Amino acid sequence: MKRLSLLVTLSLFLAAAAADPEAAPSAIRELGQLNGQALACGQMAIAGQAKALMIRHAPKTRRYGGIFEEETNAAFLAQGKDTDRCPPPEDFAIRLEGLAKRLPAILPGSQPAAER
Repeated sequence: MKRLSLLVTLSLFLAAAAADPEAAPSAIRELGQLNGQALACGQMAIAGQAKALMIRHAPKTRRYGGIFEEETNAAFLAQGKDTDRCPPPEDFAIRLEGLAKRLPAILPGSQPAAER
């Protein structure tokens, strides 16, 4: 049974990757950008949720981890300490919610066990 679950999960992941090979890296980039900007703007709860989404959904590979880290750093530096330019907390929440809805569709094999 475990092998069947693994095979189904793997086939779903490969089908999603074949549909649009840039969908997953693009979503991870967005998540990293959101994380970096949230950190720079002092929105620690949003940053924590973004990181949790990354851990929950992204494949545990150097590639995805690197994308997330690079985008986080770039967004943090771009925002700087200019908190006057920070979006309102609602904007962060809306962006995070959108990503939370898209990630399971883009990376279906990485959903938590309770959702399978």
